[in-house]
Amino acid sequence: MKFLVTVVLSLTLLTGCSDWIFRIDVPQGNFLEQKDVSKLRVEMTKEQVVFVLGNPVVQDSFDTDTWYYYYEMKRGMSKRGPDIKQTLILNFEDGKLASMSGDFEEPEEFNVPLA
Repeated sequence: MKFLVTVVLSLTLLTGCSDWIFRIDVPQGNFLEQKDVSKLRVEMTKEQVVFVLGNPVVQDSFDTDTWYYYYEMKRGMSKRGPDIKQTLILNFEDGKLASMSGDFEEPEEFNVPLA
């Protein structure tokens, strides 16, 4: 009986230690800021978009005219803030940027092509 009580008490105390394990923050994807997205303009070429934002995380194999920029940050044990998920979807027509959607605001000058 003493052995059983000792085992149960030990397991109970050890489960309290499980919160002491450090888990790191895990970022995945393309981290984008609004200031970078604000540089996008309609009719930009794919090369210009890559120069501004970098390569997209996902390119649809069947539709090369749609690019997906996705970012996710899973916070570790420290929980210095909430988990983050952001998406930006760019659509191209004839190799030029036509529209954007997602979690970022469309720039005021988005519909003004570059000179």
